[in-house]
Amino acid sequence: MLYLRGLSTGDFSEALKALLGPAAAGFSSTTITHLLKMWQDEYRVWRKRSLESRDYVYIWADGVYFNVRLEQDRLACLVIIGVLPDGRKVIIAIEDGYRESTESWASLLRDLKRRGMPAPVLAIGDGALGFWSALREVYPQTQEQRCWKRSHRQRTG
Repeated sequence: MLYLRGLSTGDFSEALKALLGPAAAGFSSTTITHLLKMWQDEYRVWRKRSLESRDYVYIWADGVYFNVRLEQDRLACLVIIGVLPDGRKVIIAIEDGYRESTESWASLLRDLKRRGMPAPVLAIGDGALGFWSALREVYPQTQEQRCWKRSHRQRTG
């Protein structure tokens, strides 16, 4: 979000107001650098956390694209949200991926498995074939379901 809101240009005021409230607009560059490092460190710890104690009944997977091109290739933000047996939704992963390639999804799913995530009963996603191929490779026992809402929207225009 910070990149999309001006991090690359050094104009942090809008992004910081959105994240921390109106009082954040006057932060110094030193404070901003410190916050950015702290958030990056927290993200690194979060994306390496153990997933052994979580039993996700089902997961949603989707690639989110932004109107930002770092180079010629288009990056996707690969997102997986899990649902626990009590119905709570939890963000499991947010990672950069090359488009929505099979290898990008497989790398993400292998990492989740390595960190102890058991196979979910059901995976829900759109028609991006890369995810389905990767899921069959990493969690072959997981049932598949196409996202009904998206599929319906595409048919009705």
